[in-house]
Amino acid sequence: MSEISKTKTKAKAKVKGKQSETKGQDGQLSCLNAAAKVLAEKGEPMTCKEMIEAMATKGYWTTPGGKTPHATLYTVVTMLPKAC
Repeated sequence: MSEISKTKTKAKAKVKGKQSETKGQDGQLSCLNAAAKVLAEKGEPMTCKEMIEAMATKGYWTTPGGKTPHATLYTVVTMLPKAC
């Protein structure tokens, strides 16, 4: 199984298994959880800008006023521990 397929499978499992845990106090997904959800739904690689746009379009997450949410998402994603 390719690394991309493994990542997609893990993202789908996380989204399915933790939907009730991933919502904040306001009932909205976190930026990172919303990104995992749109990636799982799309089933193919996306840029951070594409993920931010899809998250907003689907109503999963919107920036609370940041000018570069795609840059913030990129930083968070690159800081995640590597999958084994």
